[in-house]
Amino acid sequence: MNYNVLGKAQFSVSSLSFGASSLGGVFHDIDEAEAIATVHAALDAGINYFDVAPAYGGGKSEAVLGKALKGVDRSRYNLSTKVGKYTDPNTYGRDTLDYSRERIRRSVEESANTLGVDFFDIIHIHDIEYQDRKHTEWALTEGLEAVLELKRESRIGAVSFGIYPVDLWQRILSTLPVDAALIHNHYCLNDTRLLELLPLARQNGVGIINASPFASGLLTDRGPADWHPAGDTEREVFKAAAQFCQEQGTSIAKLAFQFSTQHPDIPTTMFSTANRGSLERCLAWHSEAYDVALVTEVRNILAPVANRDWF
Repeated sequence: MNYNVLGKAQFSVSSLSFGASSLGGVFHDIDEAEAIATVHAALDAGINYFDVAPAYGGGKSEAVLGKALKGVDRSRYNLSTKVGKYTDPNTYGRDTLDYSRERIRRSVEESANTLGVDFFDIIHIHDIEYQDRKHTEWALTEGLEAVLELKRESRIGAVSFGIYPVDLWQRILSTLPVDAALIHNHYCLNDTRLLELLPLARQNGVGIINASPFASGLLTDRGPADWHPAGDTEREVFKAAAQFCQEQGTSIAKLAFQFSTQHPDIPTTMFSTANRGSLERCLAWHSEAYDVALVTEVRNILAPVANRDWF
């Protein structure tokens, strides 16, 4: 495992980082014992950064990750969670967005109790573009100030956002005092717009966390979950790319993971799994150089959906 300094967050981060959404059954049902064993295997493999959110699985992801990290020396891992987006486990899929100072402070306390820690290395302000951006300015003002206040109190180490739209990232990276940026679905085989943001991030010392190497399931043989907004026509393009990879004796998931995780200017790429076999496959894929010619061919197949926004 290689390690890089994560911008103004100022900690050394493993080139692969662990997103804990899968631990909450976000993509499919999980075996909790296996999920906990997977976290331990990730630690043993040298992964030292774990990210979660109270919205994942209606709180289940934080609960399972907390069980997995119980008794683990805090110096072995860096930890982040998110604020602003919440999902009641009984109404999963209907999100509440609340970027008030009171709710953010209470959220951090709740997450700390669930995870069994008293300090977060990063807090990400979560999904501020949701619900047609009607809460975006609230998040960028009161929400951001609340998280900055926690940093001034030394309750957290770094301030970040975890969002999708490129135009919002351009605004945040150029005008706001953030230390890191969790950017998902923008450095993968079908979307490389993260590269447009790297110079701005570098100029302002912002550490980039690249997430969703499988493009939220689009770049897998199984395909995305039903909730993904891609239509039938777009899904057929991804299926064609997956079929082409099979014909070449590989899988689109392997190629996608290798491509997304091996850019020299991206400090860390985050992926999610609750299965040790999947973790081991990803670690092996990451250690192998990808086939440049095959990447070119697959990206040509994906050209009709290149840099497509999925809202």
